[in-house]
Amino acid sequence: MTTTTLLHLDSSISLGDSVSRALTARFAAAWRARHGAAGRYVHRDLIAEPVAPIGAGYAALGRRVERKGTVPVADVAALAEGPDEEREWSLTHPLINRLLAADTVLLGVPMYNFAVPAALKAWIDRIGFPGSYTDPATGESLLRRTRVVIAAARGGGYGPGTPREGFDFQIPYLRAYFTNLGVPPERLHIVAAELTRADDVPALAGLQPLAVKSLADAEAALDALAAGRPTAG
Repeated sequence: MTTTTLLHLDSSISLGDSVSRALTARFAAAWRARHGAAGRYVHRDLIAEPVAPIGAGYAALGRRVERKGTVPVADVAALAEGPDEEREWSLTHPLINRLLAADTVLLGVPMYNFAVPAALKAWIDRIGFPGSYTDPATGESLLRRTRVVIAAARGGGYGPGTPREGFDFQIPYLRAYFTNLGVPPERLHIVAAELTRADDVPALAGLQPLAVKSLADAEAALDALAAGRPTAG
């Protein structure tokens, strides 16, 4: 039996009323039901179990690795100098390995202050260690077969043509980051539920029907992705 792995990360500080958490839970449940015993499920709540922010030792080790070109992840530890760099790599290496082992990566990402949560940014900074996703032998991306599914939630409206379209530093950032790591654009799926605060923010009064539709569209897109059906990225 061939095993497939889902790595599921949540980053919302809200619990019972989190839209992004509800969306990722929906996808994960459908994915697990589909794959059954052949599916390995790994979940990390980045709020309950935060990733430590990177420090000076991470930067020093990263620069040393970059100067040597592409270094296999397994060989980085030998380049660490001193306890600070060793500690930083010990915090980083398991996260990189977990990402490399995943066939599908599922991220729940609310918009905070027009961008991504600090808890997710800490994970992003740590896994982005230089050269970790390049095959030293071929130069190809080690993430070229990885599927990334992002369930984004935004309290307001940031779609094309909206007054705040230019304020969106959440989805463009995530798209740029993962494609730069080597995830093919066709394997990066970003699904957004907008206007999630339409029920309680006076400035969004009257937009509830649009909010309902946006959430329903997001749920349908995630259902299709969990089932393996094609959908827009």
